[in-house]
Amino acid sequence: MTKTSPQVVLVTGSSSGFGYLTVTHLASLGHTVYASMRDSQRRQATFSHLKRITGKIIICELDVTNSQSIENVIQQIATTEGYLDVVINNAGYGIGGFFEDLTAEEIRQQMEVNFFGVQNVTRAVIPLMRSRKKGRIINISSVAGLNASPCFGAYNASKWALEGFSESLYHELKIFGIHVCMIEPGTYKTKIFFENSKYAKEFDNPDSPYYTLSQRLKRRVMAYVQKTDKDPMRIAYLVEKLMMKKNPALRNFPDIETQMLLAVRRILPFKLYAGFLQKALYQDKLI
Repeated sequence: MTKTSPQVVLVTGSSSGFGYLTVTHLASLGHTVYASMRDSQRRQATFSHLKRITGKIIICELDVTNSQSIENVIQQIATTEGYLDVVINNAGYGIGGFFEDLTAEEIRQQMEVNFFGVQNVTRAVIPLMRSRKKGRIINISSVAGLNASPCFGAYNASKWALEGFSESLYHELKIFGIHVCMIEPGTYKTKIFFENSKYAKEFDNPDSPYYTLSQRLKRRVMAYVQKTDKDPMRIAYLVEKLMMKKNPALRNFPDIETQMLLAVRRILPFKLYAGFLQKALYQDKLI
């Protein structure tokens, strides 16, 4: 690993969580960071003091599901900077809910943001990188992209799709000097579980056949989130590391939670693993 010179970086979903921390950390290192978010006016105050300090953060409005907004930002970068070194596809959210409680539109929207949104931004930045035969595409995936659980089927599907797409893209772009990486975080206490949380339309409907199970799982997940003490800054540090590495790995596991889960999945037969998972989640409520 070697220290890099200042780079031009685009981060999606920068208003909070991993995106916000990554923007502030990379700007503090001297990189020029385009911090994109859906509603830049509403979030302008978030970065105002940092802009005065570093002068390296450019706030821009970008909706990963809107091709025109993506084109506007990429054109801004191309005109102002002339090139783009790194894109960090961080924009995304997770919706909780059993399949029957989720509407078709809720599932499609989950895929639009977490999967097609990544493809939309990636498609727009590749030409800028390919012309220089260099670049980094860092996709923020999740442990949920490697392991599925009940009540998160839509989120799991979006991240599993992202994993497959990123691995394919890794092979496609390497010949052009563009490195594709993923980061698979475990559970961190960020706004995705609080202000930014989303649940299925029927999640809180007492008439749903899943109502008792969904409420129980929500309590358990939130209890686990409240107890977790992993520092979300480690994601920003890992992004920095991947930017500096000459040949970064495709998959990167930043915490012991993800590493242990993968180890257990590799060792245990699926039926045995599934039995432990169902017992832990459902206890005596299996039908």
